Amino acid sequence: MYHVVVEKLCSCAKKKGLEQIRSFDTKEEAQEHAYEWADHLNNTYCGKHGFDVVEVEENFVISVEEGGFVEACEL
Repeated sequence: MYHVVVEKLCSCAKKKGLEQIRSFDTKEEAQEHAYEWADHLNNTYCGKHGFDVVEVEENFVISVEEGGFVEACEL
């Protein structure tokens, strides 16, 4: 199995009940979903921080981009 993991859940994500891990049968599915999920988060959350995808071994981590994250949302 291959996993897509949201690195940290900000208060926006917690309020919306965002799941932190999703699993897939193939690496290609996980990669495609990771980029779609990060794009969705970037377009539907507060907009004061951003999400990016980082490949870690065989899995994908949706990380919070440097910048306004701490100012905008509480961890």
